[in-house]
Amino acid sequence: MSVREYRTQMEAAKKGIITPEMQAVSEKEYISAEEIRKKVAEGCVAIPANINHKNLSPEGVGSGLRTKINVNLGISGDCADYEMELDKVRTAVKFGAEAIMDLSNCGKTNKFRRQLIEMSPAMIGTVPIYDAIGYLEKELGDITAEDFLRVVEAHAGEGVDFMTIHAGINKRTVEAFRREGRLMNIVSRGGSLLFAWMAMTGNENPFYEHYDKVLDIFREYDVTISLGDALRPGCIDDATDSGQISELIELGDLTLRAWEKDVQVMVEGPGHMAMNEIAANMTLQKRICHNAPFYVLGPIVTDIFPGYDHITSAIGGAIAAASGADFLCYVTPAEHLRLPDVNDVKEGIIASKIAAHAADIAKGIPHARDIDNKMAQARHRVDWEEMFSLCADPEKARAYFESTPPADRHTCSMCGKMCAVKMTNEILEGKM
Repeated sequence: MSVREYRTQMEAAKKGIITPEMQAVSEKEYISAEEIRKKVAEGCVAIPANINHKNLSPEGVGSGLRTKINVNLGISGDCADYEMELDKVRTAVKFGAEAIMDLSNCGKTNKFRRQLIEMSPAMIGTVPIYDAIGYLEKELGDITAEDFLRVVEAHAGEGVDFMTIHAGINKRTVEAFRREGRLMNIVSRGGSLLFAWMAMTGNENPFYEHYDKVLDIFREYDVTISLGDALRPGCIDDATDSGQISELIELGDLTLRAWEKDVQVMVEGPGHMAMNEIAANMTLQKRICHNAPFYVLGPIVTDIFPGYDHITSAIGGAIAAASGADFLCYVTPAEHLRLPDVNDVKEGIIASKIAAHAADIAKGIPHARDIDNKMAQARHRVDWEEMFSLCADPEKARAYFESTPPADRHTCSMCGKMCAVKMTNEILEGKM
């Protein structure tokens, strides 16, 4: 048990206390610590920070802050390569991902998760229901509500900062889903497991029925609840249907119930969605879920580009974040095809970073443009070393430049002597 005078970041904020985590976020965001405290107290900003994650570099997620990105990884039954997953962790940290979600679903996963928490300054998330079958060594239909809660408490005790809990898929939302029908049905892994469990047992979703017990666990360890979108659309034709919206309404109520217990909340969102629907969905979520931070997967804006879904996702993510989303879950080129490798992870991170940064510029986030202006100044001077230092991926940029080096280092091989920047500079400086 913690000896501090508050249990959670939200409780501290409501009491007027500025925590070390709030101070750290304040310095990163160029916003006063008092303003961060107010936002946490209101629930429009969350600072996921489990009391047992000792080397965490705290990040704020929510209104008025930089858009954050999450990297998914974890041990799979078809590719149980622990070292490759740790390489993905190192890649995520290197390229500045603010969060890493361990989606391991094979065997006893706590060894990998503990190593991940120990080595990562990024906030760590999990989806406990993925772990339940392997952890408990039971068939899905034999798992009890108490079993599910036991896995949640195990993850919390290990130091997980936020957990996806699919509490919004209950008997009411399942009825809406069944009544309308879908092209792709349920594509959320956690959602499908709970849908199947409910069908097998005839019981209500245990995370909904025992939601207060989940919140008690989260309050004890200061875990942020990420309310999962079990009925998110898995193709653009299913977007904004009655199943998705009915679940969102449930998530709005669950948000208020969590805040009553001083548990911080993030709400998860779509999914696959055509571009013209994204902005409206962001507004709808913020309204129904009381301006809680919004965490989106993509959205993926077209269904026909497997191998390039880091791009379809970045397009949707940029629109979503510019329209109010606060947290982007990356998508890799391997999406819909296979477990991503380390290079896929890098490509997914960069694509998601592009979307997040572009949206921050559009939203006028404090100092978001600064590095772009520095890059413009370096390009004006044709200062390659400075340009490389400002790149999100300096190694790739340098490799491209050096692969076909120019005769004149004050240009590149694209334009050579016809370099517009060099020519204009020389004219203005009276050198021509």
